[in-house]
Amino acid sequence: MALLPYALARPFLFGLDPEAAHELTIASLTHTQGSALRWAYASRPVSDPITLAGLRFPNRVGLAAGLDKNARCIDGLGAMGFGFVEVGTVTPLAQPGNPKPRLFRLPEAKALINRLGFNNDGLQSFITNVKQSALYQGRGTGCCGPNPMLLGLNIGKNAVTPIERATDDYLTCLDGVYPYADYVTVNISSPNTKNLRSLQSDEALDALLGAISERREQLAQQHGKHIPIFLKIAPDLDADQVSVIAQTLKRYGTNGSGQVNNAWGVIATNTTLSRDAVKGLAHAEETGGLSGAPVLAKSNQVVSQLRAALGKSFPIIGAGGIMSAEDAVSKIKAGADAVQIYTGLIYSGPGLVKEAAALIKTRCAS
Repeated sequence: MALLPYALARPFLFGLDPEAAHELTIASLTHTQGSALRWAYASRPVSDPITLAGLRFPNRVGLAAGLDKNARCIDGLGAMGFGFVEVGTVTPLAQPGNPKPRLFRLPEAKALINRLGFNNDGLQSFITNVKQSALYQGRGTGCCGPNPMLLGLNIGKNAVTPIERATDDYLTCLDGVYPYADYVTVNISSPNTKNLRSLQSDEALDALLGAISERREQLAQQHGKHIPIFLKIAPDLDADQVSVIAQTLKRYGTNGSGQVNNAWGVIATNTTLSRDAVKGLAHAEETGGLSGAPVLAKSNQVVSQLRAALGKSFPIIGAGGIMSAEDAVSKIKAGADAVQIYTGLIYSGPGLVKEAAALIKTRCAS
């Protein structure tokens, strides 16, 4: 049970510039995660294990990438009761991201707009932080229990890298993070890196997945373990585009008999460029990706289309617009195996994690 209700902290945080509030939150989690003060936000995780992509998830609620870009507070975030936490997006080289201001609240719509642009400290710093986490250091010692929280590492490309050479950046990052990840996410859907979403098209996607699959097999032999890879896609896709992505994923994520091989999964979805649901609101016309409540329906639609195209066994993690436990259940009902939250954590606080996991367990027995 958290000692400090989020309802008391939220007015203070919402009184700050959004990015300043974000930085303060990350700093606070970083400094308290190894101390007794973590009980201000800690919660015992709901036990609702599920096997997905060959991994045993303690429960079906995870943290989406973007909150902890530099892997600074893996343990603090994990203490909130998540079944899995995804950190990043990390790029090979450190980069500042886009100019400030670049993060905006739309409280009337329970939404955010960001154009951060993969701001991060680079791959080497990221790996150092992962290795320093108690979660990573406790692996193999039994201290994390029989079913520990899983860790996803999210990779991207540098803004200065030409899109024609994007694969090089993804392979560099994959080489770096592979030994430390439970799964890796390939982010090709941020709207804040020029031309990045073009990698979702047919030929570009096939080439990228082919190169990553080949490198992953080399890394699996080198490190003696097989790490599943998830592809994170956008909500701004029509049915034909979703079909192309699904067919490409099936080529690499199933064997000759059409059985899932636990090599690939998909995360649907990232932020949207649409402003239909927030027209007329302050900051609604800011450039960037919109997240929060307005994304729920679009994201659920993509999840449903993917499930229909990929079949019942292909791993799908649903993300986008989960602001309540009921929203999380709707994502599972749409076809997701597990869910991720981010903006909902900002508006509702850490209590949402346990509420969502508990309701999924009650309503969506696997």
